[in-house]
Amino acid sequence: MKKQNFEVIEVGTKKVASRIITQQDVETFAQISGDCNPLHLEKDFADRTIFKGRIVHGMLVAGLISAALSKFDGVVVYLSQSLNFLKPVRAGDRIEATVEVVEKIERRRRLRLRTVCKNQQGEVIIDGEAKVKIMEIENPNA
Repeated sequence: MKKQNFEVIEVGTKKVASRIITQQDVETFAQISGDCNPLHLEKDFADRTIFKGRIVHGMLVAGLISAALSKFDGVVVYLSQSLNFLKPVRAGDRIEATVEVVEKIERRRRLRLRTVCKNQQGEVIIDGEAKVKIMEIENPNA
């Protein structure tokens, strides 16, 4: 038995993930990724920049798009992602990532999605587009 039929996904379908990003998240991401830019980690340095304080890694924030994609049933395989970083994010910000199906490519079982991240004020901080393939999986418990 399959979890979801690709055919039931419609243009306009949205999936959402949200999270408050903490300074601990930033520090963990720096350790995992190796991106130890002082703009993210060193308050005294970051205070002297145009940002006037530490900011969150853009790719950490963009990871919430992947979390939203995981809300689709089945296995989502990322094919591509474009990202436009529009505003900085700071530790303590609540970020909401929304993916919206804008096109179905039936013969290849692919979706083209608009991907948007907003902060707690509703400001768009990341805007982009993704292409994914939805693989259907057999339910081993059926």
